[in-house]
Amino acid sequence: MHCPYCKYEETKVIDSREVTDANSIKRRRECLKCAKRFTTKEHVESLDIVVIKKDGSRQEFDRDKIRKSMLIACQKRPVTEEQLEQAINKIEFKIKNTNSTEVQSQEIGHEVMKALKKLDKVAFVRFASVYKEFKDLEEFNEELKQLMKT
Repeated sequence: MHCPYCKYEETKVIDSREVTDANSIKRRRECLKCAKRFTTKEHVESLDIVVIKKDGSRQEFDRDKIRKSMLIACQKRPVTEEQLEQAINKIEFKIKNTNSTEVQSQEIGHEVMKALKKLDKVAFVRFASVYKEFKDLEEFNEELKQLMKT
């Protein structure tokens, strides 16, 4: 690591902290020549995951899409930002740690439903009503019955 001030090649790490996405780390460094301090952010470059949609089209995996759909489902519910972030991290970790660089969108939806079911049952039903594309009230009622059993 080169010092941004004097361009000297040797620095020492003073402090390291994991960033909230769990794939990055911030390091506080000090130049061994000029003694100035600076911060670097390192992140793991992972394989690009391709999501195969229901219609067969392909898109790059986008964590923000999961976040947006979960935020909508959890709107006005007692779910904290931290709980949501932890759930999204677990979903992303599971998706990225498979032996494939491709994932079906249904698998992602299933993981989101599992996470929401643990977080908040109302948010789960909200998400399920869109994800499962209920055609009538009877299908919706069946899902509620299944939820009540658990």
